[in-house]
Amino acid sequence: MRHAVIMAGGSGTRLWPLSRSARPKQLLDVVTDEAGDVHSLLAEAFTRLRAVLPTEQIWVCTAARYGDLVRAALPELGADRLILEPVARDTANAVGLAAALVADADPDAELAVVSADHVIRPVERFADALRTAYDCLAVRPRALVTLGITPTSPATGFGYVQKGGPTEVAGAAEAASFREKPDLATAQEYLASGEYLWNSGMFVWRAQTVLDALADHLPGSAEGLARIVAAPDREAALQEIFPTLQKISVDYAVLEPAAAEPGRVLVVDLDVDWLDIGSWPALAHTLDTDDAGNATRGLVVALDSSGNVVVSDDPDHLVALVGVRDSVVVHTADATMVCPVGEAERVKQLLAVVEERFPGRYA
Repeated sequence: MRHAVIMAGGSGTRLWPLSRSARPKQLLDVVTDEAGDVHSLLAEAFTRLRAVLPTEQIWVCTAARYGDLVRAALPELGADRLILEPVARDTANAVGLAAALVADADPDAELAVVSADHVIRPVERFADALRTAYDCLAVRPRALVTLGITPTSPATGFGYVQKGGPTEVAGAAEAASFREKPDLATAQEYLASGEYLWNSGMFVWRAQTVLDALADHLPGSAEGLARIVAAPDREAALQEIFPTLQKISVDYAVLEPAAAEPGRVLVVDLDVDWLDIGSWPALAHTLDTDDAGNATRGLVVALDSSGNVVVSDDPDHLVALVGVRDSVVVHTADATMVCPVGEAERVKQLLAVVEERFPGRYA
C-alpha cells in the first residue's frame, strides 16, 4: 500500500522573529492559496498529499514539543499517524523512524517522504510526479527514488541531482550523481547542460528498502530503530534509544552510498513552481506585492519605498516605510527585525546573538 510521511520537525530559525521555537515556520499561517485563503505550510503539504492518497495513509513526523500544535493544525490526521521525535537526530534517523513505524503497520508499504516547508504549484503536476515515483517501485522494488526540481536559475543554495539514462518508467531517469551546493560558475554549467535537477529532499521507496539501506550504511541507527519498534513500551524505548543515534542526513547515510550501485537510485523530474521557504526573501513570493515590488502582510504603508519584505502579525500595529529600499522588516508583539534583503540569510546568526544576550526570551 502507498503511504507518505510529511517531515515537519524544523524550527525555522531563518524566519525569526515570526517563527519561534514554540511556533515553527511550518505551523505559521503564511501561505495564501489560489482561493485567497491563508493557511500554514503544513496544512498545504497535507492537502497536497490528499490529491494522491487517502487521509489514513498520510503520516507526520515532527518534534515531540510540536505534537499538540500539529494535531490542532491537522484535525483529520489519524491519531496513530503522528510520529514524535524526542530530540532532533537529523534526517537519516527521522526518516528511519518513520519507515520503521510505517513498516510495522504495513510491511509492504511504499513510502513517500515529503517536506512541510515547500510551496508547490500546481498540485496536479506534483501528484502526477509522485505517482510516477511510486510506479517505479513496481518494476524496481529496491529502488530509491528522489524527486528533482526542474531548475529555473543557477541557484547556489540547493544540492543537485544529475540525470542519467531513461528507465522503464516514463518520466523517471537513472540518477547519475548527487552534487553538493555549487559555486555560481558551476551552477551555471549545471543549468546550461540540462542534465541537472535541484535536489528537493523528497523521496519515494519501500519502507523496508530504506531500513535495509540503513542496516548496510548506518547499522547503529538501524539496530536502534528496530529495538524501538520491538519494545513492549515503545515510548520509553524511543526516549532512551533515539537520542543516542548518530546524527547524519539521509543524503549522506543512504542516497550517496546507494548511488554507487548502478540502477539503485532513480530521479523523477518534478516540473512545478517550487519554493523552499527557507528565508524571508523566499517567503516574499507567497505574499501580496505592490507596484513597487514591496511584498507585504499586515498593516503596511510604504511611501517612495521598493523591493522590501514587510510582515506584521499585529493587526492593530501599522508599519510605515519612507524611502526604504530592499529591506526586510518583521514586526511581532515583542520583537522587530530589520535587515537588508541581501543579508537575510544571516537571520539565524542574529538569533544566536539575541539568544546569547537574552537567553530563552526571544527564541
